[in-house]
Amino acid sequence: MRTADKQIADILVRYGEPFGGNVWRVQGTAVIYHRTLERIAAQAGITFDPPTLVRAERDEAVILVTGRMAGTKTGTKAGTERVEWSIGEALVNVNYRVSGRQAGYVYAMAEKRAKDRVILKLLELHGLVYSEEEADEFRQGHPAAIEAVDDAFANPDPFDAVTEAEADLKRRIDAQDSIDAVTDLMLDAETQQVLAGMPPGTRDEVRDYARARLVALGWPPKKPSRRAA
Repeated sequence: MRTADKQIADILVRYGEPFGGNVWRVQGTAVIYHRTLERIAAQAGITFDPPTLVRAERDEAVILVTGRMAGTKTGTKAGTERVEWSIGEALVNVNYRVSGRQAGYVYAMAEKRAKDRVILKLLELHGLVYSEEEADEFRQGHPAAIEAVDDAFANPDPFDAVTEAEADLKRRIDAQDSIDAVTDLMLDAETQQVLAGMPPGTRDEVRDYARARLVALGWPPKKPSRRAA
């Protein structure tokens, strides 16, 4: 597993969330679900001050959000409250796409983006992973074009075929409880066909993920030590 991915996974597991199924990649950038961040924020006891409207127009909203998280119970910063703030922006047809005759929920989207950024900062994940609300920015190479709220509920899965296959295979790797089981899974004809359809970088990442799972299960086996005659 990549170093950055391990950092992300270590923090997620601290709050009972697995890496697989919650994090995927868009153009090589790690992306996490908004709903996952909301669950983690609740587990971490993150609270938010009332938001500040920086800009409020019919088709545009810019919102400042401040979040707070209690300090650790031990260590040099025990009991020290952490405070982070960030801005969320939503402008129709610029970084927020509204399709058909649907209304644009610019305030909800701006608040959601700001809160996601604050949560990532408080969890010390900022710069390692981005919220799904900004995922299209990495896919298209321009400011995020996000579906309206109703569209998002109608189409909740942002995975493309490759990232969905990657996440599914990683979940299957995680489910194996022995070295032989992981090996058999990776050598299976169906698995090999899935891997063959992936871009080289994604394929290498999945193989590294399987290798990390093997190591976690005790591979390679330790050789018996030789006793002196």
